Amino acid sequence: MKYEMTGRIRYSEVDRVRRITLPAIINYFQDCSIFQSEDLKVGINHLAEHHEAWLLTSWQIVVERRPEMGEQIKAATWAYKFQGIYGYRNFQLIGADGRAAAYANSIWVYMDMENGRPMKPGEKQIQLYDPEPALEMDYAPRKIKLPKESIDGQAFPVQKYHIDTNGHVNNCQYIQMAMEILPEDISVNQVRVEYRKAAVYGDMIVPKIAAEVNRTVVQLCEQHGEPFAVVALES
Repeated sequence: MKYEMTGRIRYSEVDRVRRITLPAIINYFQDCSIFQSEDLKVGINHLAEHHEAWLLTSWQIVVERRPEMGEQIKAATWAYKFQGIYGYRNFQLIGADGRAAAYANSIWVYMDMENGRPMKPGEKQIQLYDPEPALEMDYAPRKIKLPKESIDGQAFPVQKYHIDTNGHVNNCQYIQMAMEILPEDISVNQVRVEYRKAAVYGDMIVPKIAAEVNRTVVQLCEQHGEPFAVVALES
């Protein structure tokens, strides 16, 4: 079942050229999926009561155009497959011209938060989301191939504003962290993210950066070198 929400690009969502930022696009996608779950009565409170959660394992987001401040937009999302412990979901951001300004694929894992283990979602929940056909797009692998060489960036701590309702760094915040490393004049047309381990308040994050032709891969690592998340930004 497709779920849609309408909006208008706000001043707080644009950059210095008055076009929506990549994190703002991602937040529209995230909010749209959350509101669908809330309206289906299987949202945050329901999951918390059952000690369960959907956790994002990967993003692939393609930006065709960045709508400008004041433009009327529509965000849409739908689940297209459930397989074992995983759920697969597409997104679109439709501009005032009626065309997809951005679109995405995402893969989620259903978690037993009490035991810290993946689990299969119930059949009733799958039926509620009523999967639709997958979006036609060039699907990238979930795992990101790491460059052979990288350089260490400046380490920084996880701040309170990075944390979401699960007590972890929000998925969009990792992308924002990686984008801070890019030169200001680079426009990102596609971002892929592989989430490996949840960072929490007080953790130190050490970026490992590899700049390639039209792509920068940023590994956001714990101090011992294992990545919390791998972000590939393509221009």
